[in-house]
Amino acid sequence: MATAITLETGGTVWKLHVKAGDEVSAGQEVFILEVMKMEVPYEAPGAGRVKEVHIAEGDVVTEGQTAIILSSS
Repeated sequence: MATAITLETGGTVWKLHVKAGDEVSAGQEVFILEVMKMEVPYEAPGAGRVKEVHIAEGDVVTEGQTAIILSSS
């Protein structure tokens, strides 16, 4: 089963901590979004493997956009 991490707001991708194929644990920070000069960290909702990454550092992103897709371990 796959889980999508979607953006709650628009901003700029400041730091991306994972790439496709990486294993992540629940609560692990996977990327940081910069929103109005504030850092907004996004965490993995559960353990799994990063299946797809749809963002890159420096990207300007919008609310509701899919950032990362995780597959269950």
